[in-house]
Amino acid sequence: MKSIYPLVFFFLIFIGCKSTKETASASFKLTTKKEFSPLTMQTWYQKDYQQDTIPGISLDKWYSLNKMKPKSKNIIVAVIDTQIDLKHEDLQGQIWTNPNEITNNGIDDDKNGYIDDINGWSFTGTKSGGYVVWNRYEYVRIVEAWGPLFKDKTESQIDTQDLYKYKDYQRAVKTLEEKNKYYKKWFKSLNYKATIYPTVKDTLKYFFPKEDYTYQQLDSIYKKYKINDKKFWQRRDDNDQDLGALIGCMMANIEMNQKTLEDIKDQQTQLDSIVNKNLNLDYDERMAIGDNPTILEKGYGNNNVSNTIKGVRTIQDHNTMVSGIIAANRTNDKGIKGIAQNVKIMPLNISPSGDEHDKDIVMAIRYAIDNGAKIINMSFGKEFSMHEDWVLEAFKYAEEHNVLLVHSAGNDSENVDEFKSYPRDFVYDGSKEICNNYINVGSTSHKLDGTFVSDYSNYGKQNVDLFAPGEEIYTTGAGNIYKTDSGTSFSAPMVCGTAALIWSYYPKLSAAQVKQIILDSGTAYDIEVILPGTKDKKIPFSELSKSGKVLNVYNAMQMAEKVSKQ
Repeated sequence: MKSIYPLVFFFLIFIGCKSTKETASASFKLTTKKEFSPLTMQTWYQKDYQQDTIPGISLDKWYSLNKMKPKSKNIIVAVIDTQIDLKHEDLQGQIWTNPNEITNNGIDDDKNGYIDDINGWSFTGTKSGGYVVWNRYEYVRIVEAWGPLFKDKTESQIDTQDLYKYKDYQRAVKTLEEKNKYYKKWFKSLNYKATIYPTVKDTLKYFFPKEDYTYQQLDSIYKKYKINDKKFWQRRDDNDQDLGALIGCMMANIEMNQKTLEDIKDQQTQLDSIVNKNLNLDYDERMAIGDNPTILEKGYGNNNVSNTIKGVRTIQDHNTMVSGIIAANRTNDKGIKGIAQNVKIMPLNISPSGDEHDKDIVMAIRYAIDNGAKIINMSFGKEFSMHEDWVLEAFKYAEEHNVLLVHSAGNDSENVDEFKSYPRDFVYDGSKEICNNYINVGSTSHKLDGTFVSDYSNYGKQNVDLFAPGEEIYTTGAGNIYKTDSGTSFSAPMVCGTAALIWSYYPKLSAAQVKQIILDSGTAYDIEVILPGTKDKKIPFSELSKSGKVLNVYNAMQMAEKVSKQ
């Protein structure tokens, strides 16, 4: 899982680059000005545009008008992701329990190939009962695995059937070189920041004894005391400690939300692991698991989907946030209300920091289907895939079993009709989609103007199906907290929750019908937006996805009723 995304965004600010994600002034303004309370904006994504002038998904509208009772007791939604906080107050009663397994008796009671899988399965669990924290990136694995076949060879020396692998290998080698340089430079800058942090704090007390400074105040005295125009990232080479450099260091800390030395050291730990594990050709994350990642087979991992080990970094936040959007308890008067109440979350762990293994993706999809899931949320992605054929076969298996797959489009600001992004339900050879049960979801904000499409969101007229809110989403977080975060990772569960709601009331609909209902019933916005990845290039919103629309729960439920009658 690319959990480093927010860090990368801040690093673009930090190194002084002109980010491609800047936005220009809006081309479309709301005609009605309205002030919203912080509480309203916390769950803006559930509001209704027509009523509240906020481009949400009209969930509150549907609940306020609905008089029906659900026909299905529970819809199982598999969340293939990181570990999860099973103890979170707002997920109590919302987690799937395997009805055919006896707790911790060391026996595979239901004969499904997984021992004591009470709440799901950790495919990154180790033989000793622990869990993997760091995965290598897929391009690193490709360079290591395919190097003996292709290193120092030219295209003319490659057999036709291996040509696509050879090209991917060359792309992987180039990517590894670029990323190594990038992260090592960033890591060096962090080391510089950590070294001079105490000096920075003591120095600024002269100007602000109460340490109550703002970024604007620091910028004002920085302009007064700077002795050159070096960007902050340039200073770590010279280890500058003049007054301007010290002030600039704290400004950089504020930009990257590093409020304490511990914050900087935590990021140092992450960057150290990226350099020495994620990007290390010799690092083997599967050794502790004890399986062969090139063979599809059961019998690896463990049953602890909410594992915490003292001294080991926890990885429960992402799944907890995603699951809360779908199914946070609507009846307990705590925290937030998920999209659907009659849902059971099936947590399946495949996502340490780094890239998921195709084997784990496939095994998790098959586990979900074989154990009753109707919907599978996949809020993860990567730029390479060693075994794409395995994944596409798993997608077909889901289609055969009438299971809906929902995937986040990704946070690269790229056109996925051209930019290679995995997993996907098509191949880049001009062929059509390989299944009719897959939805790819981009991200929108609460600002109905030029910045309506999130600047980080991927898009694609052919291969992004629709958009859903994904920016500034308030949801459940690991450690029994609530937090706000952004990413297409949070757009996908909006669609999953809606699909679960549809099936709760109209259980006879097929996955293909549910998909089409969600796409056809979305809200169309006739505005121009800034194309992600550009500074100010405008494009009609309708051109960024297949449907040209944003998820709308109320419309979807109305349409589902009509389709079910037909």
